[in-house]
Amino acid sequence: MSTTAPVRVVVIGGGANSEHEVGLASAASVAAALDPTRYEVARLTIDREGGWLSDDAACTFPEAAAVIAAADVVFPAVHGPDGEDGSLAALAALAGVPVVGSPVGAGALAMDKWATKLVAQASGVAVAPGTLLTRVDATPAPDADVLRSAVGPMPWIVKPVAGGSSFGVSRVDAPGQLDAALAEAFALDDRVLVERLVTGREVDVAVLERATGELVVGPPLEVLNDVDGFFDAGTKYDGSARFVLPAPLEPAVAERIDTVARTLFARLGCAGLARVDCFVSPEGEVVLNEVNTMPGLTAQSQLPKMFAAVGIDYPELLSGLVETARRPSTRSGTRVGAAR
Repeated sequence: MSTTAPVRVVVIGGGANSEHEVGLASAASVAAALDPTRYEVARLTIDREGGWLSDDAACTFPEAAAVIAAADVVFPAVHGPDGEDGSLAALAALAGVPVVGSPVGAGALAMDKWATKLVAQASGVAVAPGTLLTRVDATPAPDADVLRSAVGPMPWIVKPVAGGSSFGVSRVDAPGQLDAALAEAFALDDRVLVERLVTGREVDVAVLERATGELVVGPPLEVLNDVDGFFDAGTKYDGSARFVLPAPLEPAVAERIDTVARTLFARLGCAGLARVDCFVSPEGEVVLNEVNTMPGLTAQSQLPKMFAAVGIDYPELLSGLVETARRPSTRSGTRVGAAR
């Protein structure tokens, strides 16, 4: 019988943002699926107001920080602002503890959809035409004709710069819909993107970093959108979402999506895992939508399904993420506690 002590993994879920319920589901699924013979799991939860719970009991922030500091690995299954944006990676880094997923800089950069678009464009990756609005820009409400000169013809997609799960995202087909769409997005963020709707197929791909440093790109998954061509928050979580896995793609398109995913993973400084969401135009052009550094992680979420399709089951996926986080790294700011 082995006498090796189990690895202490602190799984953090919830989140003080619109993706709170998604973060609860991911964390619960991760904690339940980690092999108990290898990992000793403790759970922390961030409630909707930013308070902390330790194994479902209310605790103070210093108490939560002490749990993190005593961990061997932190697994932050929190999606969206104040979690996926590098906040929890920073907390773990300051405690000297390795973290599953991307480091501070990559999390912050990928959460900022405008900054991600700039990185993509500089890397030769196509993005939808769009413009950034701040609250100052939107007071008074911008004229649709002025926006049209920057974005192009409607329909448009209006969305928070730092957000996920399609919360606060609206489709605008006519000028009369613009004010309501902006109000919904600004309710979640101080900056908003207005982008031209990309006509085409929505195809997502997942990237997994092995402990050796090898990147594995899973098979492409196609999202079958509704008749309006819009994959909204309701469809994502009400059980009506329809996927095709693997997505049937021309070899050149599949190769391009693979290249886009690997390029952005590296250029943004990601680690561990990411999901790269793209559109494929009728002409076969691959257009970036966004990069998720901590996508949904229940067994039924897109990323685990992608890797299950190539023989990496859910417990193996999770243990691989933990072991990748534990490996010593020479990258600045990535895993400061890995060699402690």
